[in-house]
Amino acid sequence: MAIRVLIADDHTLFRQGIKRVLSFEDDLEIVGEAEDGQETLARTLALQPDVLLLDINMPGTTGLEVTKQLLELGSKTKIIALTIHDSDNYVLEMLKNGALGYLLKDVEPSVLVRAIHVVNEGNAFIYPQLSERLFGDVPEGEDFGTLAKEMWDAGHKERITAREMDVLHCMVKGLSNQDIAKALGISEKTVKNHLSGLFHKLKVKDRTQALIYVLKNKIVSLE
Repeated sequence: MAIRVLIADDHTLFRQGIKRVLSFEDDLEIVGEAEDGQETLARTLALQPDVLLLDINMPGTTGLEVTKQLLELGSKTKIIALTIHDSDNYVLEMLKNGALGYLLKDVEPSVLVRAIHVVNEGNAFIYPQLSERLFGDVPEGEDFGTLAKEMWDAGHKERITAREMDVLHCMVKGLSNQDIAKALGISEKTVKNHLSGLFHKLKVKDRTQALIYVLKNKIVSLE
């Protein structure tokens, strides 16, 4: 079944460009367009697309507010911010408001297509250059297990294990449980157990909240 996509942007030419890019993908279907915040809310609720590509600078109701309202209304649509803004604050605010993806408008078509698939599966996807900047670099000769000490603070006294850090690293790259299992050579059940332990230690409820935590604390790097 094709992934149903709604495009929300106030620039007609940009929407047409995105439509053209996605039209080459047999498993993606454009179900509608919107050019302002209120129209985006209405069409998202009416059409219930799988994925919403959402500009932040929308006339009237902004993309930030649209995302927040859709979350409050219980919308199941997965949201990807598609914007010119590369500010860390915008990334964090969109994630807090309920978005799963964040891309810049100069993204390569292949990355946009991959992001749609990743987010549709319920995983987060952040523009690669933003991820690298936000997560920082792993010092030479240091593995992700040694970064576990960064997880300490007054409210999180349990140390993250090296294997849990490996799982966390895969998660922030947008890998599904199945892909994490393959990458680490473990079962999906084991992956789920590690994620459950991570969520408990970080005092978060799901992947998105965990991602927000590591973004804020800059405790994971992408290779």
